[in-house]
Amino acid sequence: MRPMNPHAIDSLDTLRQHIRAFAEARAWERYHTPKNLVMALSVEAAELLEPFQWLTPEQSQQLSAEQHEAVRQEIADVLIYLTRLADLLDIDLLEAAADKLAINARKYPVDKARGNALKYTDLSQ
Repeated sequence: MRPMNPHAIDSLDTLRQHIRAFAEARAWERYHTPKNLVMALSVEAAELLEPFQWLTPEQSQQLSAEQHEAVRQEIADVLIYLTRLADLLDIDLLEAAADKLAINARKYPVDKARGNALKYTDLSQ
């Protein structure tokens, strides 16, 4: 099996194929259950918090090169696990995101949500 060029990833579908091939080459399918992947995704999302811990909001917007790279790596881990989970559950990530954005647009109409961080259940009050 010829290794895939990771720099040739130009779409979510190509990423999904690369991740699937990566797991298959290592015979990791038995470990990649939805339950395990959700747990791993949660761990990686928590690791994404670490570079921001104890930073002020202003500092969090001006990361050092080292902090930026740490965040970049953790975001990649989150994306990889999320993409693998979606692949196993046959969920089109872009379609799901588009559907959720449409739902959120109904929950948070611009005229009520603009400029505040209220939950949608509190917008009509």
